[in-house]
Amino acid sequence: MTRARILVIGTAFAAFAAFTATYAQTTQPDQTMQPAPGAAMQAQPVTPPQNMVAPAPTDPLVQKRNANAQANAEYHASKKASKAELKASNKQAKEQYKEEVSNAKINRKADKAELNEVTDSHKPKDASAPQ
Repeated sequence: MTRARILVIGTAFAAFAAFTATYAQTTQPDQTMQPAPGAAMQAQPVTPPQNMVAPAPTDPLVQKRNANAQANAEYHASKKASKAELKASNKQAKEQYKEEVSNAKINRKADKAELNEVTDSHKPKDASAPQ
């Protein structure tokens, strides 16, 4: 198994090196082939880059590793979304609590003012005169 793995990895590296060398040649224009500034430029056909897709691995361990990686990514994305949702919910609850506290303070002041008015209305007008 070890020799087969080394052979597969070596082949993959060789294919990658060949691909990158070929891609580097096709994407970088050669500086020596530049036309003279006064010469008319010829239209060169532009070929779209070809996407190389590796075949799906048949090794069950590789498939399990890929499935675990995908499941972990989904779990972390879900966890991140849940954390953001919890944070937003806590922020909304905190704002609501602050509003309720400020309303309670306003109501308490109003109740005190009303109580003072009621008690002041029951006091005698002339406190210096004995009754």
